[in-house]
Amino acid sequence: MKKEDLISQIKRKKSFLCIGLDTDINKIPKFLLDSDDPIFEFNKRIIDATNSYCVAYKPNIAFYESFGLNGWIALEKTIKYLNANFPEIFTIADAKRGDIGNTSSMYAKAYFDTLNFDSITINPYMGKDSVEPFLEYKNKHTILLALTSNLGAFDFQTKNVDKTSHQLYQEVIKTSKSWKNSSQLMYVIGATKSSYLKEIRNIIPNSFLLIPGIGAQGGDLKNVCNNGMNNDIGLLINSSRSIIYASNDHDFDLISANKAQEIQSQMQDILDLKGFI
Repeated sequence: MKKEDLISQIKRKKSFLCIGLDTDINKIPKFLLDSDDPIFEFNKRIIDATNSYCVAYKPNIAFYESFGLNGWIALEKTIKYLNANFPEIFTIADAKRGDIGNTSSMYAKAYFDTLNFDSITINPYMGKDSVEPFLEYKNKHTILLALTSNLGAFDFQTKNVDKTSHQLYQEVIKTSKSWKNSSQLMYVIGATKSSYLKEIRNIIPNSFLLIPGIGAQGGDLKNVCNNGMNNDIGLLINSSRSIIYASNDHDFDLISANKAQEIQSQMQDILDLKGFI
């Protein structure tokens, strides 16, 4: 998917919501366990109910890997269902991969060719030769972990580099701009780190940012938008648990849709206030 298509969808739906499909079979409604593929059935009902209010879905690959072959089958069915029925939706494989060049090439093939995701999250710790294989794919996007929402982010990401005032996450972002096809990069910035966003925007004014941590992790939507929006909006705000696990009843998907619509409505107000719509 081209970035321009994503921007167009955001403006059309008046939303920059990404819904995380962190599907845990131990948390889905019990009645779904009687279906042939409970994980896919849950995902399908969530997607059918919420697609009007979001522009992206982000399956967290660990939740599917943990169920072995059945999990991978459910993941494949989910991405095929999205691509066949909602091709305008931006898809993110939240896999956090990153390895030496030839291994990264295989990961890229797996997620971009075989599964046909639009993007993938990547751990940049091993440097450019672990990331550039993903950037070889036209109209596919690589989302680098930069400054994450978890408490452990302060262990390394905010440490100063070589006795300078530059913090490690800043160095990662700055260095990544020099990599081949870096225009296809996006970045993960945690919503709980919204105070850092203005500085980050000085480094990457035009890039899209994937922002997890709204909702269950306590990130504030207005603060994120005030500090992180650019001229193209440039944000994908992820919410997972507060939407997909809003109810365990038979109408769980409708409750999830209501939760997604609540966030979409807040986003619409922000877009209107900032003159995007």
